[in-house]
Amino acid sequence: MFFNNCFPEYDDEYVGKVLSDFARQKIIYRLSRGIYLKTVKTRFGIVYPTTTAIAKAIAERDNAEILPTGSTALNMLGLSTQITMNPVFITSGSARKVKCGNKTITFKRGVPKNFAIKGEKTRLLVQAMKAIGENNITGDDIRGISVILNKFPEKETMAHDLTVMPSWIKKVILNITKSNNEQLAET
Repeated sequence: MFFNNCFPEYDDEYVGKVLSDFARQKIIYRLSRGIYLKTVKTRFGIVYPTTTAIAKAIAERDNAEILPTGSTALNMLGLSTQITMNPVFITSGSARKVKCGNKTITFKRGVPKNFAIKGEKTRLLVQAMKAIGENNITGDDIRGISVILNKFPEKETMAHDLTVMPSWIKKVILNITKSNNEQLAET
């Protein structure tokens, strides 16, 4: 995937025209305004990058941080099998919507506190738990969160992360961690 500004040695208008010509000739594919990719064709059609890969590339281009929210975060952690057609990311950059074929990627401006969490999986876990909601967490959710915390303990960052996450999420995570530690002590 590449963008108009990937060629800083050339004039932006010139690059735009060349890329548009290449897209018309089907050498490359125009995914959205200013976003292009070299297509991979299979017998099933064109293979597109995932919306998460597109969002990460846009964030990298804009020198911004992003975090998936809602069902995107839940799916990435395996807490849900639901795949969203129109993912929403919070960003430290500009808020906007990017249309990519039949999908729309939404970037919503997030508060800096969302990006204060250092652990990669912990960031996702907090967003996923916010999507579930404090009063809607089920036993299955607790078991799923427990598996994630065991698989990705992020011990180096967890003490810090607990200080900046919402208090109800902190309480749930501490209860799960305590329960996991008690189970380990029993074996």
